[in-house]
Amino acid sequence: MHKGEELIIKDGRHPVIERNLPVGESYIGNDLELNKSEQQLIILTGPNMSGKSALLRQTALITLMAHTGSFVPAAEARISLTDKIFTRVGASDNLSGGESTFMVEMNETASIINNITDRSLILLDEIGRGTSTYDGISIAWSIAEHLHQSPHQPKTLFATHYHELNELEEKFPRAKNFHVTNKEVGNKIIFLRKLARGGSTHSFGIHVAKMAGMPPSLIERANEILLHLESIHENGKAENITDKVKNITTSKMQLSIFDAHTETFSAIRKLLEETDINRLTPVEALLKLQEIKNKLK
Repeated sequence: MHKGEELIIKDGRHPVIERNLPVGESYIGNDLELNKSEQQLIILTGPNMSGKSALLRQTALITLMAHTGSFVPAAEARISLTDKIFTRVGASDNLSGGESTFMVEMNETASIINNITDRSLILLDEIGRGTSTYDGISIAWSIAEHLHQSPHQPKTLFATHYHELNELEEKFPRAKNFHVTNKEVGNKIIFLRKLARGGSTHSFGIHVAKMAGMPPSLIERANEILLHLESIHENGKAENITDKVKNITTSKMQLSIFDAHTETFSAIRKLLEETDINRLTPVEALLKLQEIKNKLK
C-alpha cells in the first residue's frame, strides 16, 4: 500500500468485464493518476458507449481490491490509503417514497458532499442529467467546483456529457480534462476505449440510437434537428436554445402505413451504394442479390 496522497494505476482493467469478453478479444487497459498537487479532479468526457462508466467502476474495484490485500488487474498500481469510496453511477428512483430519479441522484450526491474526508475517492457519473440542460450544467459545475475547492481535496473522477465543464481546467489549477477516444470512419464510429488528455466535443448519442435499431427516418430527423440547434448566428454568437427549438420546422414526411416499406427500400439503396460492382465475383454477386431479396421478406 502506498502511503502518499496519490492514486496511480498503469494499464488498469475491469476484472469482471475482462473475464466475460468474447474469445480472442482483449481488454483495453488504461493509465490513471489522481493526486492532490496537480491532478485532483479529472473531468472525463467522451461518446456514449465509449467506456467512461467502465473506467470509473474499475478504478473503484482496483482501489477496493488493493485495500483487501488482493492482486489487482493492472500492470502497476500505487494506491494511497483510502477510507471511503464514494460513487454516484447509474440511475435509480424511489417512486413509492415519492422521489424521482433526479431526487435520488441529488440525495446520494449530497450524502457524498457532506461526508468527504482527506482520504476519500469520489467517482461521479453524469451528475445533473435528470433535469433541464441549464439546471444540469449549473449543478454539475457547482459540484465539481466545490470538490476542487474543498479543504479535503478529495481525489475525484467526474464523468460527464456536459462538455462545458471542460472550461474548469482553465479556471482551477488541479482540474484536468481527459476524454475516451474514438475514430470516425465514414459514417461509423469506432470506440477506441483509450483515455487521452483533453476534452471531447461530441457525444454521438444519435449514432448510438441508430445502433439500437431506431427507424432510419427518425435518425435522419434527429440529425436535422441537431444541425439546426448547433447552428450559429452570422455575427458568431450562439442563438438562445429556446428560440432555436421554437424555430424547428415540423418534419416534411408524415408517418404512413408505408413506413416499413420505405425503411426497407432505404436499407436496400444504402446496401447498393456501398457495393463496388466492379470488384464482385459472380458468386459474391449472387450472395448480394440473395441478401437484398431477404430484406424484402
